[in-house]
Amino acid sequence: TRGLVPPSVFIPVAEETGLIQPIGAWVLETACAQAREWQNMGVPLPTISVNVSVRQFMRKDLLDVLVKVIRNANLDARVLELEVTESLIMSDADEFVSTLKKLKDAGIKLAIDDFGTGYSSLSYLKRMPLDRLKVDQSFVRDISSDPDSATIVEAIINLGHSLKLKVIAEGVETAQQLEFLLERGCEEFQGYHFSRPVPAADFTAMLH
Repeated sequence: TRGLVPPSVFIPVAEETGLIQPIGAWVLETACAQAREWQNMGVPLPTISVNVSVRQFMRKDLLDVLVKVIRNANLDARVLELEVTESLIMSDADEFVSTLKKLKDAGIKLAIDDFGTGYSSLSYLKRMPLDRLKVDQSFVRDISSDPDSATIVEAIINLGHSLKLKVIAEGVETAQQLEFLLERGCEEFQGYHFSRPVPAADFTAMLH
């Protein structure tokens, strides 16, 4: 009836109803299986990133579930990167940091998604065993027209580098945005400037 429903609409509903658990499990299993398939084809794939919801992350058996999925896919844990939103941090910061350390010990890479939009404490940020900070697209979108957004993005990049983290910018859609980010040492980018979402088969061709 409504056609395609975007994640910004269906994910909050899935979170409220608990359906995010089976959805998240399916996404994780599918991503790991696809990564294994690409590796079998000889396609270079340093990392595949999967978003983890609040409900998934707060599960006591999260690590066990991840280890099982990785083992079933016959995948090196270092290929997997989990993206967690900044809002997760303050729900139970000490427990959050503890869980991150267990995941890191298992070889899984970790990234904070949508950085700059939440209320995380910098004292907790320095304790987290992270690999990447992801600059939220709301800041990237306006860096060419809004001096404040440009200043915030530059500050996040500098903060990430000071903490020995890679920084990835979300929502890069123009050459001007990319140039700004490159000049300030941002290492990685995602957005429509490079590609819109594509099916796995098309992405395989792109990787080749």
